[in-house]
Amino acid sequence: MGLVPKKENRESNNKESRKKGYEDIRSTFKKAFGGETWSALGSKLPKQLNPSKSVGVRLFLIFFIAIMFFVLTIGIISYQMAKGTIQENAKSSNLQTIVQTSQKLDVVLGKYEENLQQMFLDDEMQKAITEASLSNITDYDRFTVMNKLRTRLNGITFSTKGIVAVYMMSADNMIEDVSSGSADSAFLQAARKEPWFAEAAKGPSVQWLNVPEKSGGTQVFRLVRSVQSVNSMKRFVLVADINLEVLNGYLKEISLGKNSEIQMLTSDNVVVGSSAGGDEGKPTGINLTKAGDKKTGSIITKNASGQDVLAVFNSQASTGWKLVGTVSTAELTKDARGILLVTYISAAVVAIITILLAMWMVRMIAYPLAKLKNLMEEGARGNLNVRMQLNTKDEIGQLTTSFNVMMEQITSLVKQTNQSARDVLDTATELTQASNKTAISAKEIAVATEEIANGATSLANEAERGNTLTENITRQMELVISANKEMEQSAHQVEKSSQQGTGYLNGLLDKTNMTVEMINALTAKVDALKASTSSVLKVLDVMQNITQQTNILSLNATIEAARAGAAGRGFMVVADEIRQLADQSRQSITMVGQITDNIQKEMNETVQALSEASPLFQEQINSVKETSQIFVSVQEQMEGFIRHLDTVTTSIDELNESQTVLSEAMGNVSAVAQESSATSEQVASLSSEQQTVGEQLVQLSNKLENVSNGLKDSLSKFTV
Repeated sequence: MGLVPKKENRESNNKESRKKGYEDIRSTFKKAFGGETWSALGSKLPKQLNPSKSVGVRLFLIFFIAIMFFVLTIGIISYQMAKGTIQENAKSSNLQTIVQTSQKLDVVLGKYEENLQQMFLDDEMQKAITEASLSNITDYDRFTVMNKLRTRLNGITFSTKGIVAVYMMSADNMIEDVSSGSADSAFLQAARKEPWFAEAAKGPSVQWLNVPEKSGGTQVFRLVRSVQSVNSMKRFVLVADINLEVLNGYLKEISLGKNSEIQMLTSDNVVVGSSAGGDEGKPTGINLTKAGDKKTGSIITKNASGQDVLAVFNSQASTGWKLVGTVSTAELTKDARGILLVTYISAAVVAIITILLAMWMVRMIAYPLAKLKNLMEEGARGNLNVRMQLNTKDEIGQLTTSFNVMMEQITSLVKQTNQSARDVLDTATELTQASNKTAISAKEIAVATEEIANGATSLANEAERGNTLTENITRQMELVISANKEMEQSAHQVEKSSQQGTGYLNGLLDKTNMTVEMINALTAKVDALKASTSSVLKVLDVMQNITQQTNILSLNATIEAARAGAAGRGFMVVADEIRQLADQSRQSITMVGQITDNIQKEMNETVQALSEASPLFQEQINSVKETSQIFVSVQEQMEGFIRHLDTVTTSIDELNESQTVLSEAMGNVSAVAQESSATSEQVASLSSEQQTVGEQLVQLSNKLENVSNGLKDSLSKFTV
């Protein structure tokens, strides 16, 4: 049955997709190599070749992808390495150029500082400054001196290349401001209000200022120097306007490459001078954020146009400004693009060679395999006489030899199968008869076994019921044991609490006795204080009598003084004062008497309250003693209860052990009953299976007979 596979439906479903894929590959190769080359190869290929499942096409793809990946990877890596090397070399050389240029500019700008100082320290200049500082100088002499100063300034202006104008201003404004060259009058008016002037007026300093606007029609940058006169010790601020073309001229002499640009920037990245020109006074378009606070270095950043540029920079020692040079990275690496071009050309050549190799692989591999597939399909349809002729010694040739041997073996197998089919047909007839007898016996065994299984099942159910009851009793016993343990723990806790309560009550009794003793002592002290208060009242009565006597004496003294006339006036005053003192003493004694009465009244109330509290404390002591006796009695009863509870616990443990033994016995009975029932059911099942097998044997015998007839008919289709 398995020798003739049915593939017609599957082949019909895939036929259109194979044909379409074959035509796609055919059109691709035809476009690549021309119609004649593909036609010569296509005429030799099988019509049902599926390129998506072709071994040759797969080998071609693996070969093509591997080679192309290797070539492109090597080319791109080479390009990146060359690009990186060029950029590193450019960084090093450009940075060296910028540093050297920066040093050169420091020297040039330092010359301006020296010339300005030498001009000021000249003897004639110092003499003219001293004369101009005199307060008694006439207007004519002042005019002459100012001309001398202006002449000296003109000398440095016209003798030093690049200086457009020079200004000299006294810090204390004692001398009129002087200027020379293309001086800007507006600058002199506003200079003293600038922060740089205030800093220069404090002490020696050198400042370089960026001037965004034009001065006198010429773009300049300024040098500000604070100097002190040797003779008058006055401080002056010298300002020199230097033509910006001098700085731009030096910047234009530097070339870092094609389309490179050199800029001088202030600390806030404003352009002072530029080799390109036109950017003076504007913020630079170069993003120097990556540079941070570094004084010198190089970075890859963006320019104003958004292009990647290599920027090298160095800070000026004299001005504090930053000299920045930029060159496009694309311009630096354009020579390395030749590597990419060679890579792409190599990839194209390799692609062509790979396609030619693919055509050769298709001819050497795909064509023989497709022909072998067609022969195998022909053999699958029943023609066992097909053979393939191929005289190669490679794996495909060995596969062809194996195919021919396989077809020979299949042919022999079909012949043997025809003979076996006849023998099977005879055996099937005898097997049918034996199967009918086996089926009848199996039915009788199944009926008897089913009755045994029913009895065993009933026994197992009863045993299971007894086991369930035993488990319920076990669970109840566990609950009783758990409750008994909790009662025992509670009893111990009650006993412990009773002991603690007894201790607390004993302590309370002691403290109550101490309180009674303290109250008795307090009562005694209050009685003593009451007696003392009575003594105070007696003393107050004596003082009251003394006050009355003093009052009478002062009255008699007043009368005697009145009799004495003018001689007794002084004595009258003294007598009046004594009378007033006696009145005050009487009032004070009266007040003290009232306070003493209140104290005596409150002490009487205190004594009465203490007398009333004493019986209450005695009753409290008696209650505490009775409570203590109750706690002692409870503790003794709890000890007896714990002893009885231990006895009950022991009895419950013994009962639990007996219950466990009973549960295990019932479990064993249930297991035996279940095992007996299972055995009976297994025997019944085996009997049923035997009956089923007998019936299946009858069916299989009939089926075997039918199969034998079908096998005979099927083998008749093969051509041997």
